[in-house]
Amino acid sequence: MTEMHSIKNYKLVLASASPRRQQLMKDAGFTFEVRLKDVEEKYPDGLALEKVPEYLSRVKAEAFRDELKPDEVLVTADTVVCIHDKILGKPTGREDAIRMLQELSGARHLVVTGVSVTTCTKQLSFSSFTNVFFKALSIEEIEYYVDTYKPFDKAGAYGIQEWIGYIGIERIEGSFYNVMGLPVQKLYETLRMLQF
Repeated sequence: MTEMHSIKNYKLVLASASPRRQQLMKDAGFTFEVRLKDVEEKYPDGLALEKVPEYLSRVKAEAFRDELKPDEVLVTADTVVCIHDKILGKPTGREDAIRMLQELSGARHLVVTGVSVTTCTKQLSFSSFTNVFFKALSIEEIEYYVDTYKPFDKAGAYGIQEWIGYIGIERIEGSFYNVMGLPVQKLYETLRMLQF
């Protein structure tokens, strides 16, 4: 039995409402069920910014632990955008999105996604890091993007796979899919590592 076949013997559950994560899982060939819960995304004061997503992925997994069946594998994830020693979350509206993109303009920022793969008996967690370099964006470009794409459900107020990524991102260091919200290659390898 190959590792890929052994994964297929278990039911994958993705605990994420993100359409991008769901699409990435589909495009990678995974068959899965989406299961959702409202989980308060709180983390301890003083926790290093780069450790926040992995911590939150475990918090999300804990909400499902008591109802996981022996043949189920749960995938939880959290993505943050870090710049100037702070986290940029999802914008509260148009002005907040414009402000965030102005802060990202002409600068390097770090995208971190934390992922937990959880069964009834085991949990493997990891983080993926990508540096993203934006060109200097004009206010016209920023306003066009915000008004056209309305990136209010995205950390840092942008999607790398959208117009702003095509015209604004000069280069990245790390996984492109990590910036979209799920480092698929690392997830695949982690699922292979699980000894069911």
